[in-house]
Amino acid sequence: MSKLHMSKGKFAGIQACANAQGVIAAAAMDQRGSLKKALAKARGTEASDADMTTFKVAVTKVLTRHASAILLDPEYGLPALPHKAPGTGILLSYEQTGYDATVKGRLPDLLPHWSARRIKAAGGNAVKILIYYNPFDDPAINETKHAFLERIGSECRAEDIPFFLEPLCYDDALDEKSFEFAKVKPKYVTAYMAEFSKPQYGVDVLKVEVPVNVKYVEGMRAYGGERAQTREEAKELFRAAASVATKPFIYLSAGVSDEVFRETIELAIEAGTPFSGVLCGRATWQDAIPIYAQRGVAALEAWLEDRGVANVQALNAILATGAKPWWTVYGGKEKMVG
Repeated sequence: MSKLHMSKGKFAGIQACANAQGVIAAAAMDQRGSLKKALAKARGTEASDADMTTFKVAVTKVLTRHASAILLDPEYGLPALPHKAPGTGILLSYEQTGYDATVKGRLPDLLPHWSARRIKAAGGNAVKILIYYNPFDDPAINETKHAFLERIGSECRAEDIPFFLEPLCYDDALDEKSFEFAKVKPKYVTAYMAEFSKPQYGVDVLKVEVPVNVKYVEGMRAYGGERAQTREEAKELFRAAASVATKPFIYLSAGVSDEVFRETIELAIEAGTPFSGVLCGRATWQDAIPIYAQRGVAALEAWLEDRGVANVQALNAILATGAKPWWTVYGGKEKMVG
């Protein structure tokens, strides 16, 4: 790629979220609606706002000692910021959780009392946006989303803060966990990685799904018996998706178990995919939800110190064998700041 002149603020913000090797080994703790539902299900009564914050503080306090950054939400997560380990980067979510299911298109919206300026003032090193995206949807729906992201890109440029974008693919006609969707998912992921690498969006780091569902990849430990791809075909799909990205990209865990996510990342490395790390949420800590719901915060912290830390360390060990520095796509660290 030709030389990129990246502002000093954006460079510093991304590197604050990476380790010394330029690999982003970050923990995600910005779940809102899904976490509240999971806590309520585990306890049998509604989870309070205080429950949400207590859970996020505990995860932040324990896991940031082993993560390069933590992703939090401004709604429940701000009280966790003083508890993070020194030197750990902070990403803050800017989007509202979920979407209005009564309106076609899973349209995004922003937290009404927040802005890129306020995220930076709160101590955020980067702005994160999640958007549901079907590259083959009604063009009017996608134009709405494109303009939305262009505005955020401009806002982040003005504030000189990195923009991390998390597109999640979907198709209203298909269940995202189904065999049918597993067959088309590579095409959807590849298309959005190409689209959001375009300069008009101002995206600095893509937080993306892996292009396959390993439950349907023959030869994986998670394989369920219905084949959408073989391992070799899956590796080629990893390479094809990576080939269209002109921005650094990291993988999200998408709620799978820690064992499945580690195996998936090992497949990405085996494929030679030049990914730059992970933003791993539920895979690390979801098994702690019933612990906290039924036994309280002390039991939660004990679980995190044991299993949670072990999960993060096991994933970090895999990243050390194959993740590439985030500046690799630009030809090296020394070429970047203009």
